[in-house]
Amino acid sequence: MRGWALALLLTAAPAWAQRQPPSARFDQLAAAATEARRAGRFDQALALYHRALSVRPDWAEGWWYVGTLLYERDLFAEAATAFARAAALDPKVGTAWVMLGLCEFKLGRHEEALAHIQRGRRLGTVADPQLKRVMLYHEGLLLIGKGEFESARQTLGLLSRDGVENEELITALGLAALNLRFAALLADEARVVQLVRRVGWAEHLAAQRRLPEALDAYQRIAADFPSERNVNYAVGRFLFEIRDNDNAARAFERELRLSPEHVAARLALATIKASVDPQQALRYAEEAVQLDPRIPLGHYLLGSLLIEAGQIERAIAELEVARRALPQEARIYFALARAYTRARRPQEAERALATFRRLSEAAGAR
Repeated sequence: MRGWALALLLTAAPAWAQRQPPSARFDQLAAAATEARRAGRFDQALALYHRALSVRPDWAEGWWYVGTLLYERDLFAEAATAFARAAALDPKVGTAWVMLGLCEFKLGRHEEALAHIQRGRRLGTVADPQLKRVMLYHEGLLLIGKGEFESARQTLGLLSRDGVENEELITALGLAALNLRFAALLADEARVVQLVRRVGWAEHLAAQRRLPEALDAYQRIAADFPSERNVNYAVGRFLFEIRDNDNAARAFERELRLSPEHVAARLALATIKASVDPQQALRYAEEAVQLDPRIPLGHYLLGSLLIEAGQIERAIAELEVARRALPQEARIYFALARAYTRARRPQEAERALATFRRLSEAAGAR
C-alpha cells in the first residue's frame, strides 16, 4: 500500500467546498506550501502547511494535505488528527473520512475505522482506483473482524470484479465465505490454510463471473472437505446465486446435518422453499429466529412468510423488529405496507409505502 497515498496527495486531492476571504499572510504561506508540495519538497511543505494553519485553523484543504503527508510517513496518530479536522470542517468530503478510517485501522481502533470508511464510501471519494481498492479491502477486513461475513464477502468481491488478484484478497474472501475470522489461521494448520485459500479462489472466480471454473472449484472443495463446517453452506450459496436451487437446497441440508444449529443455512432454505413449500419455509425461518434473534433479515424473512400464511399480526411484529434494526432497508417497508394493508391500517401502510419509494429512489440514484 505504501506510495499510493503520495500519489493521491499529488494528483487526486478532494475538491473542497469551503472558500475563505483572502488574507495576505495566509495566501503567501498557502502558495509556498503548494509550491513545495508540487516540487516534492515534502518536509518544507509540511512545515509551511502548519504555519498556514496557525493563521487559519479552519482551512480544511490544509488539514487534508497535512494528513496525507503524515500518513505517507506512517505517523498515523498525527495523520488521524489532521484528517479528523478536515472531515469536521467539510463533512461532505468522503475521501477525508476514508483516510481517517485508514489511520484508525492502523492504530487498532477498528470500530471507528469501519464507521468512518463506510461513511466516506457512502459520500463518495476521489476517482483514484488505488484508493478505492485500499478502501474496499480494509472495509472487508474490518467486516470480517466484526463477524459480518456476508457483507465482507460482497465488499471484497467488488475487488475481484475490478481485476484485483493477490493472496491477501484470496485469503480474505475465503475467510468471509467460511464465516471465519483471521484467528483461524494463527495455528498455521495446513488443512485450514488450504481450505481458506481454495474457497477464496472459488469466490474470486465467482465474483469475476467465471462460473464454470467456480463451479468446478466448489465441487472439488466439497469432495475434499465434506465434513468441514460451512463448506456445504458456501457451496449452497454459490449454487443459489447461479439459480441452481435444487442442488443449493441439498447443500444447505447437508450443512444442517453437520451443523444442526446453522442459522444461515436455515434462512437460505426458507428463501428457497418459500415458493414451493411455504409451510416448510416458515418452519425454517421460525427456527432460525429462535436460534439467533439478533439477525434482522431473519425477522424480515419470517415476517414475509407469515403474511403469506395469513398470520398478519405476527408478521407485523417481526417486520417491525427488522425495521428498527435496518431503518434504511427498502424491502422491509414494502413488506410492512403489505402487512398493514392486510391488517386494515391504511395510514401506516401508506407511510411504509412512501418510505419504500423514497429509499428505492435514493438507492437508484447512487
